[in-house]
Amino acid sequence: MPFLRSSVSAQFGGLPRDIYVVFAGTVVNRLGYMVTPFLVFFLAARGVTPEQTPWILGALGAGNLLGPALGGLLADRLGRRPTMLTGLVGTAAAQGALFAAPNAVTLALAAVLLSATGAMVSPAAYALLADRVGPERRQSAYALFGWGVNIGTAMAGVLGGFLAERGYWLLFAVDAVTVLLYAAIVVWRLPADRAPGRAAGTGVGYGVVLRDRLLMLLLPLLGLQLAIYSLTEVALPLAIRDDGLSPAVYGTMAMLNALLVVLVQPVATGALARFPQLPVYVATSLLIAAGVAATGLADRPGEYAATVVLWSLGEAGMSGIAASVVANLAPAHARGRYQGAFQWTWGLARFTAMTAGTALYTHVAPAALWWTAAVAGVAAALGVLALAPLLARRAAAPEPVPAVPAAEPAAV
Repeated sequence: MPFLRSSVSAQFGGLPRDIYVVFAGTVVNRLGYMVTPFLVFFLAARGVTPEQTPWILGALGAGNLLGPALGGLLADRLGRRPTMLTGLVGTAAAQGALFAAPNAVTLALAAVLLSATGAMVSPAAYALLADRVGPERRQSAYALFGWGVNIGTAMAGVLGGFLAERGYWLLFAVDAVTVLLYAAIVVWRLPADRAPGRAAGTGVGYGVVLRDRLLMLLLPLLGLQLAIYSLTEVALPLAIRDDGLSPAVYGTMAMLNALLVVLVQPVATGALARFPQLPVYVATSLLIAAGVAATGLADRPGEYAATVVLWSLGEAGMSGIAASVVANLAPAHARGRYQGAFQWTWGLARFTAMTAGTALYTHVAPAALWWTAAVAGVAAALGVLALAPLLARRAAAPEPVPAVPAAEPAAV
């Protein structure tokens, strides 16, 4: 596709080589990202009851609270590359533990390990991206990262549905192999790094993050939007299952989402770059909320597909903005912890979706969940809009000296 190729070159060309390495590893890893999206169906096949399922999903969400905090801390103390490797190898081991778990308790424990180790990787990777580029290119770097996620997911969606119908063990095997391939790419292609220097009097923990009042106002608002988006991973398969549709339908919806983002994101990133970031974020987050809430009106594959189109367009339009805003708030010595806090917010959002969201869906009514998504989405968007002047003022402040020298640009 010449048009897509030119859009990719225009938006992502000239970024440092290390960013393309992370992009390539992300694509490989996401090709095997099948276990979590199909976990609801795997648990049903293992005889886990509907009453036990929210507990295991909640355990998966709990790991997403532990992993980012640890990953962000280690990224600033040990370095980006060692932290990424620790998380990737741990994720592969956790895949085997989850598949072999004999009962609901051990399934929950393995789910915590799986999500915690997997969530360690992103803060280090996001901090590395912020190290390598200045504020003017960070949205492009993070958008490229997100684009890699969706390229892999586009292929994994169909493949996951195909493999799930032939044996869930295939999902675990492919997932473990691809995460180890990502680890190999990190070892072979990313240079060894050291932790950035610590500013005097700042400590080594998360105090530097907690003292940033603007960040503390922003993260809960981002978290609300992330929780709404997370419903596409946990509540959408429940709705599809309850309408008597097969796991392959959910796989198709995941593929549709990924394909739309893959095709639209480079174009949207370029078209929307002329506008201020935060108004774009607000508009696209409203589109996501509308699409997720409309899930409650669907009961056939075509209707589900229409809702997926809505929130996928919103996802494509906002790609890279939230992480870029957080990176621009962070001092150079604390980028890992700032990204850890952002990813912790993502983990909290997923935990909320997996526990409160599924409980609301199961024990109150599906309609209550979809209405809550609509109201919360509007509230979060208005809150971010109110903070826009303060965030713009901080973004205009001088950029701290980078902790890691920028790498030479690589061609696309």
